[in-house]
Amino acid sequence: MSIEQIRVGSDNFSYLIYDINTRKAALVDPGYDTTKAVDVLAEKKLELLYIINTHFHSDHTAANQQIKKAVPTAQVVASAIDGKKLNIPVDRIVSDSEILHIGEIMLTILVTPGHTSGGICIIVDNVALLTGDTLFIGDCGRTDLPGGNLKDMFNTLKEKILPLPDHLIVYPGHDYGEKPFDTLGNQKQSNKTLRAKTMEEFSRIP
Repeated sequence: MSIEQIRVGSDNFSYLIYDINTRKAALVDPGYDTTKAVDVLAEKKLELLYIINTHFHSDHTAANQQIKKAVPTAQVVASAIDGKKLNIPVDRIVSDSEILHIGEIMLTILVTPGHTSGGICIIVDNVALLTGDTLFIGDCGRTDLPGGNLKDMFNTLKEKILPLPDHLIVYPGHDYGEKPFDTLGNQKQSNKTLRAKTMEEFSRIP
């Protein structure tokens, strides 16, 4: 199993997940520039099965149509809520705990409202956690943008993210932290948004 963390734009990350044995792949959050992702697909002779959007904001979805045009058989994937706001028809609506397969790789979907009402995170083979704009290294996503909700974010972090195992590697949607990825265990100890015990405490975080 391989995960390519691809910088797009100034600080966005896209992710190419692929099974080395079967050559099946998924692209997560195709932002403004997909050149590197397309090059890797061609170089490694990968078959793109899914174009997965963690949420509907344009900096994570701008190249949906470009990728779909290049690989018409790839399915655009999103939650029911955010899928309605995408710039392209959704081929597959996913719900909480749903599983997608890329060859031998298992992707488990977590619906994680907060940054948007239909945002999702993705657990990859009990090894990695792709968090989109739900969780960053050292912070969480904004809740003052369209679809955001502070209480939903607090509940998502407490009920969906904190119970996950410490060994998972957090791969965020932006390069906002002191490092591009980290273990969830480290983030539980150092991330101010995960350390907040109450909604009141959470709401006071600058």
